[in-house]
Amino acid sequence: MANLTKPQRCNWCLTNSLYIDYHDNEWGKACFDDQELFEKLSLESFQSGLNWLTILKKRNNFRAAFDQFDIQKIANYDSAKVEKLLHNKGIVRHRGKIEATINNAKASLIIKSEYDSLSYYFWRYVNHQPIVNNVPDLNSVASTSHLSEKISKDLKTYGFKFLGPTTVYAFLQSCGIINDHLNACFKK
Repeated sequence: MANLTKPQRCNWCLTNSLYIDYHDNEWGKACFDDQELFEKLSLESFQSGLNWLTILKKRNNFRAAFDQFDIQKIANYDSAKVEKLLHNKGIVRHRGKIEATINNAKASLIIKSEYDSLSYYFWRYVNHQPIVNNVPDLNSVASTSHLSEKISKDLKTYGFKFLGPTTVYAFLQSCGIINDHLNACFKK
C-alpha cells in the first residue's frame, strides 16, 4: 500500500499553492546560474517592504518586463525604458527599485569581470558549500547574519543599491547558500 502521508514542509509556505510550489521546487535549492542569481537578487530587492507572495504573483511579468533578467540587456536600459517600466502595471512600479535593478546589472558586470561569474562571487563566501542552519521552528529563522552584512557591505563597494543585510539574507536563502528549511521539513 502506498504511503499517503503528505510531506512535512516549512509552515510559512502552507497558505498558498504558489508558496508551496516555490518552497518545494526553488527556495533553498542551490543555484549557480548567473541569470537566475541576478533574478533572485533583483526580486528580493523589489520585495523589500512588500509581501513575497506579491512578487511571486508578478514574477512572470517581471521576467517579461526585464528581458528574462538578462544582465547585459538590463545594464543597457535607458531613461525611456525606465519610463516604460514605470507604466507597466504587471510589476512593482517603484522608480528607485527599477533604477537600482539597472544599476545593479551594471555592477554585476563588474563583478563578473573580476570573478568570472556572479555564482563564484557569492558561493566563495561559503567555500562553495551551503550553510545548513539548525531551524527547529519559524522563530529560529534569522532575518540577517554576519554573512549577509558582510556581503551587503561588499556589494555596496561595487555600487549595488537596495540590498541591505536583510534583503541579502533573503537572497542567500532563496539561492541555497543558506539552508533555513525547518529541521522537520522534507527539503532539509
